[in-house]
Amino acid sequence: MKKNMLTGVAAASALVLSLSACGGSRGGGDEAAGDGSNEGATIGVAMPTQQSERWIADGENVQAQLEELGYEVDLQYANDDIPTQVSQIENMINGGAEALVIASIDGTTLTSVLETAEAQDIPVIAYDRLINGSDTVDYYTTFDNYQVGVQQGTSLLTGLGILDENGEETGEKGPFNIELFAGSPDDNNATFFWNGAMDTLQPYLDSGVLNVPSGQTEFEQAAILRWLPATAQARMEDLLTVGGGERLDGVLSPYDGLSIGIISALTSGGYSADELPVVTGQDAELGSVKSIIAGEQYSTIFKDVRELGERAVLMVDALMNGEEPEVNDTETYDNGEKIVPSYLLESEIVTAENYEEVLVDSGYYTAEELK
Repeated sequence: MKKNMLTGVAAASALVLSLSACGGSRGGGDEAAGDGSNEGATIGVAMPTQQSERWIADGENVQAQLEELGYEVDLQYANDDIPTQVSQIENMINGGAEALVIASIDGTTLTSVLETAEAQDIPVIAYDRLINGSDTVDYYTTFDNYQVGVQQGTSLLTGLGILDENGEETGEKGPFNIELFAGSPDDNNATFFWNGAMDTLQPYLDSGVLNVPSGQTEFEQAAILRWLPATAQARMEDLLTVGGGERLDGVLSPYDGLSIGIISALTSGGYSADELPVVTGQDAELGSVKSIIAGEQYSTIFKDVRELGERAVLMVDALMNGEEPEVNDTETYDNGEKIVPSYLLESEIVTAENYEEVLVDSGYYTAEELK
C-alpha cells in the first residue's frame, strides 16, 4: 500500500503523551502487551451512513484489518440518524466492546454515551470526524483537512487558468463567476475544508479576479446539511436564479456527492456537457472519477481510506496492548474540552491528467472499474 505520510511534523517518538492525559489509562493494559490475550476481543466500529460509497469503504477497510489481527468487529452504520448512532454505540458497550472507533454524524451529540464508555475503561478513537464537547476521546485519525480545502481552492484556480500546473499565477485577470458550497455544519471537518479553500480563494475575490454572483460567501449560506446531494442540487438551482442569469465559470464543491447534484442542476439549467463550469470535489468516489474522465467534473481530492483505516487499526491495537499510539499532531484539533492527539494523513488532487497514476497505479481502482 502506498504510504504518503506527512513530513515536516515532529516524530511521535519526540512527543510526551501519556494515556492518562487522554482520560485515563485505557485499553488492554501493560500485562496484555504482546501476549496475544486480545485475540477475539470485540471492537465496536460506528460509521455514519451507507448512503456514501466512501463510508462503506471505510467500514469495510477497518473491519478487514481488525479481523486480520484477530479481533472480532461489531460494525454498524447509522444512516445519518443521530439517535440510531447513539443507540448503536450503547449496544456496542453493553455487548462487551473493548474499544470504539467512531465516525460521528454530529460530533457534539455523543457526550453521554462516551461517559459510559469511559466508566468502563473503553478507549475511544474518533475516525475522520472529530468528536466535540467530550474529554473522553482518546485519539483522532484523519487527513489534513485544512490542506484538503487548500487543494480544493487550488484546483479551482488551476481549472480556471488562474494558476498553472505548478501553482504559479498565469496573469489571468478574469473576472470569473463562481459559486461556493460548504459541507455539513455539524461535521467538524467542514469548517476546515471551507477555511482552507477560502484562504486560498480570498485574495482573488478581493482583487476582483473572482466574483460570486449570488453574493453568498459565508459558510452558513453555503453549508449543505448532512452533505446531501439533493440539497446541493436544489441550492444550485436556486443560485442559477439568484445570480441573475450570469454564466458560471466555476463552483467550489467540497464533496463528490454534492458535485454530482451540482452538475445535475447545471445541466438541467441549460449548461451543455462541453460548457460546464470547473467543479471541484472530494473523496474520489467512483461516479465522480468517471465524471472527471468524461470531462464533466474537473477535480476531486483523493483521500486513501486504506491508509486511514490502517492508522485507526494501529491505534486500536496499541491501546489494546497497553501502548501509546503514534501521533503527529498535538496542537490542531481542539474539541472544546481538550486537544485531541491526532494522526494526520496526506491527500492528493486528482484530475483527468493524473487519475491513472494516482488511482489505478496505487490499486485503489482498476482500469476496468473506471471504464
